Amino acid sequence: MFWKKSDMRSVKAGDLTGFIDEGAEIEGHCTFGGTVMLNGTVRGEITCTDTVIIGEKGIAHTTIRAGAIVISGQVVGNLMATQRVEMRDAARVFGDIEAPVVVMEEGVIFQGHCQMTPKADAPTASAAQRDLSVVPLKR
Repeated sequence: MFWKKSDMRSVKAGDLTGFIDEGAEIEGHCTFGGTVMLNGTVRGEITCTDTVIIGEKGIAHTTIRAGAIVISGQVVGNLMATQRVEMRDAARVFGDIEAPVVVMEEGVIFQGHCQMTPKADAPTASAAQRDLSVVPLKR
């Protein structure tokens, strides 16, 4: 197949770069750039620089590390996101979550632990306390 130079483009944040459809099964370590949508079955580990979307028919027995994770299907495993984890109303999550922002809609089934981590650019609590301790209070 021949490609015109104008058709070639680099991957941008938010571009859908991968799609695993219903009926497909993948096992092993998967690495994606951009956004990936999973409606099939995945076993192993997923690493993504942008967003992982688990569709309503998606089943993941995996650890997911990504910028953002959006779940409408089933995940058995741990989720680690640098930006956010969203669980839509049909989501079923069995594992631990670590992210600065966690959104859970009504109807979600979640069994595990959730740890809200600070964003990388936000000051830590101890730094904020140190800053407050040196500011004199006026009465």
